[in-house]
Amino acid sequence: MGKPITPMVVVDTIIEVDGGIVLIKRKNFPHGWALPGGCVDVGETCEAAAIREAEEETGLKVENVEFLGIYDDPDRDPRGHAVSAAYICTANGTPVAADDAVDSKVVNPHDVGDLCFDHNVIIRHYLVWKTCEESL
Repeated sequence: MGKPITPMVVVDTIIEVDGGIVLIKRKNFPHGWALPGGCVDVGETCEAAAIREAEEETGLKVENVEFLGIYDDPDRDPRGHAVSAAYICTANGTPVAADDAVDSKVVNPHDVGDLCFDHNVIIRHYLVWKTCEESL
């Protein structure tokens, strides 16, 4: 019996900083603006991958990591089926693009423009989460 074929496991991270969220401009296909994130390594938890990828792509040390949701639309990634665990966290400082990012910026989450993958959906869910959190 062969090894089963399964979707790739990835993470996406909403990093709150200076009243906005961090976006990175991708070096690799698909090109464009996106949330920081990437593949989960074998032996690594999704949360650890989110923290690692955030630092690798932005140079920011993140904290207050909170799970937002799973995004599993088979068509969310043009490279193939990828299931993402999305996280929200905070950081201080200015993001500096590195690793798979060629640029970074802090933007108002209500005005992100058109993003890669399903990141606009993730940010819409984040805004609902943020509204609920603020009402507590």
